[in-house]
Amino acid sequence: MYTGPAPARARAFTLLEILSVVIVLGILAAIAVPQFIGVTDEARTTSAQSTLAGARSSIASYRSTAVINGSDPYPTLVQLTTDGVVFKFDMPANPFTGVSGIQSVNSAQAAARTVSSPTSYGWNYFVDNAASPPTAVFYANSSDVTTASDGAGGLATANEL
Repeated sequence: MYTGPAPARARAFTLLEILSVVIVLGILAAIAVPQFIGVTDEARTTSAQSTLAGARSSIASYRSTAVINGSDPYPTLVQLTTDGVVFKFDMPANPFTGVSGIQSVNSAQAAARTVSSPTSYGWNYFVDNAASPPTAVFYANSSDVTTASDGAGGLATANEL
């Protein structure tokens, strides 16, 4: 006959306890998930703005040097896409489309900030050194809505940044 200690009584969670935990987790998820989605959208917008600022700054720097040297003020698409001529860095992919590469657009497309071939090119560039004054436009090749204000109470699209 066995006279050792009695076996410990097994303890399990009740259905009510499990449901309470699931409900609390559901509420936390409902609060947290939209916050993370907003952070992702904000990061894309900030990345696009930063990339555009860097690209436009590089084009302005090229323009300053070109004007001093007496050559065309804005780079051609070939010069823009040749490593080390205008950009001292690789042009990153458009954060809204994940596509890199720069395509040439015409004057009307640049004025309207038209998006064309967004699955092939991440950025659009228009240049007219023969115009008076010479003109260059560099913008994102995406019409995705950003978190940046459009100045009229709404949100700007990526091609409007």
